[in-house]
Amino acid sequence: MERSLPRALVWFRRDLRADDHAALYHALRAAREVWCVFIFDREILDTLPRRDRRVEFIRDSVDELSRTLGELGEARGRLGVRLIVRHGHARSELPELASTLGVQAVYANHDDEPAALARDVQVRDALAAVGIAWHSSKDHVVFERSELLTGTGKPYSVFTPYKNAWLKKVEPFFLKAYPIESHADSLAAPPKAVATAVPTLAELGFEPSNLPTLKIPTGSSGAQALFADFLQRIDAYEETRNFPAVKGPSYLSVALRFGTVSIRQLARAASEGIAAGSRGAEVWLSELIWRDFYHQILHHHPKVVGASFKPDYDRIEWEQGPEADALFAAWCEGRTGYPLVDAAMMQINQTGYMHNRLRMVVASFLVKDLGIDWRRGEAYFAEHLNDFDLAANNGGWQWAASTGCDAQPYFRIFNPVSQSEKFDASGKFIRRYLPQLAGLPDKLIHAPWEARPLELQSAGVVLGTNYPLPIVRHDEARERTLARFSVVKAGK
Repeated sequence: MERSLPRALVWFRRDLRADDHAALYHALRAAREVWCVFIFDREILDTLPRRDRRVEFIRDSVDELSRTLGELGEARGRLGVRLIVRHGHARSELPELASTLGVQAVYANHDDEPAALARDVQVRDALAAVGIAWHSSKDHVVFERSELLTGTGKPYSVFTPYKNAWLKKVEPFFLKAYPIESHADSLAAPPKAVATAVPTLAELGFEPSNLPTLKIPTGSSGAQALFADFLQRIDAYEETRNFPAVKGPSYLSVALRFGTVSIRQLARAASEGIAAGSRGAEVWLSELIWRDFYHQILHHHPKVVGASFKPDYDRIEWEQGPEADALFAAWCEGRTGYPLVDAAMMQINQTGYMHNRLRMVVASFLVKDLGIDWRRGEAYFAEHLNDFDLAANNGGWQWAASTGCDAQPYFRIFNPVSQSEKFDASGKFIRRYLPQLAGLPDKLIHAPWEARPLELQSAGVVLGTNYPLPIVRHDEARERTLARFSVVKAGK
């Protein structure tokens, strides 16, 4: 195969794997020598708490990626291959490294978050100034940007028509893997002047988290282990996915967020499952399509970062002041007096994970029971979720708040007690995160305030002492929410 470029550099970002990787594939096919780099970007890291599971996940995944690249190179007779690692500001580090290496082109995969786009424009311009080309590829989603448009050439704002268009367009071509191994003879060992080891957490300025205790698998190998496990359960996905005490989800959201697994591999497996008659695979594929949907919403409507998709909804007056702050703190800390809500918040605070059904429940509670601006909840999730992804997090919060595209109607308000009774009927999930309620019988654990004094005493529950009384009455909050959203209805 004739390669037109002497040297190229691949910049890994949210795609921490060496298999089925668009940018790496294109670079290997184009250049005779290819180096790879990951930059621990201080513009991002310096804003984070010093103990952050995501940083530890990334560091461990980068370490595995470096080893995998070395194995790929060695298999093709190229010794000493490893990832170049930098810790600094990517806007300056990347162009400087590209110039030092004397490459003719830099390859990367798209990142459509507004801050990333602004960074990439600056990097591209700096590279162009010294005669280095910039090439970026679709890799993080199956369909991106304007690949799916309505018959009038507009982006979709309703999920079902988008999903139908997605399913109509998809074919094996869009899901096939990029063959990396057969082109890996272009991988090159980095010059000693730029070769550095993957830094430790301490060298990055971070402290160890509880990631190892939680046994969250990192790297491509961890993602493949999770995926193999899920494939054994995928047929039951529809029946199990809504119950937080049941092993129903794929648990691949962190792997997808940081690209330790390819979305094409997942969508291909789901499609194969559908062809074999799996209803679970069909429902799971729909969830993957929701992910694409929210990414194209962010691309076409970047205003959703900080503003409602539906402009009229920015006229809503949310609760503010010391009382609202106290309610928000109670929500954050799992002190609302509603066990399912509190258990869910304990889950995210302790593990960085929250079951998808619970994300909807706690978001609805914050916005429609407490009257707190959805943006405050969105920011809290952004800080605490291991799988935080701007497009999906924003889309999910605006869905729950009824401010987003194709969101649930504002008058549809989750009842936290009935949600608890339906999706955690035996209280198994609640008991895991609220052990002080473990002694309550199943029928009372969803609403402890309804228990008789002797029942509370027998269970060792003292409301207002070891478990709070409800900070709001749901029926009264519902009426306030309908009144709050009336400004939207009146404006139509």
